[in-house]
Amino acid sequence: MNCWTLGRARPKIAAKTLDAAKLGLEEAASDPALVHSFWLLTQLPLCARADDFVAALNKAGITVTSTPTLLELIGGFADAVDDHVRRTGGRTDLGEMAQMGAAESLSSLLRDRTASMFGTTPDMVRSELAALATKKQFSTLARDFFGTLTERYLAYFLSRRTSSQFKSVPDNREFREALSSHCRQASKIVEEFAGSWYSKANYEGGITPRKAANFVHVALTKLRKELEKGAGDASR
Repeated sequence: MNCWTLGRARPKIAAKTLDAAKLGLEEAASDPALVHSFWLLTQLPLCARADDFVAALNKAGITVTSTPTLLELIGGFADAVDDHVRRTGGRTDLGEMAQMGAAESLSSLLRDRTASMFGTTPDMVRSELAALATKKQFSTLARDFFGTLTERYLAYFLSRRTSSQFKSVPDNREFREALSSHCRQASKIVEEFAGSWYSKANYEGGITPRKAANFVHVALTKLRKELEKGAGDASR
């Protein structure tokens, strides 16, 4: 499926969905759950490389047992975001999507990398998590997270404002597949600079929540422009 099938298949609906989502994407960088979810994604690979994995996780606010499984790690991640939002307030639909999207991206990447006929062990999870701290691998994680988040967010508007445009289940499925392709292609813009940012920020004193928030702002601004460009090119 061509990367801009979304615009070609339903240009008017594409434009309507993007217009509806524009304000939310612009304001997303200040969402507590979104920023904290991304910040935790930057910290988890570093925790896995620390001498004391569990202590490093605890310091980041993630509570686990002495030998955390993949399922426990994902659960601890979600609990940490919940705790942060309870302290800061302001839970939003976007924040919920970011929290679920981050857990989904992390789970998917680690599950694919640790799958074996003997099952996934805590040591395998830690090893593959540590591998995400490289420039190339963090770029992959960042692209997956922002692509998933954008797709969820646009689909949210789609379900509320454009569902009446679809007369059949196949029609709806076709559009959702096109939307997914559109968002995945657009998120490549994040992959292109995420790794360099990650390496540089870690070298220059580490990644603070403020640095994470700044990155989220830049990433979503670039993503929005890519989405608009794709929809605009396709509708001509």
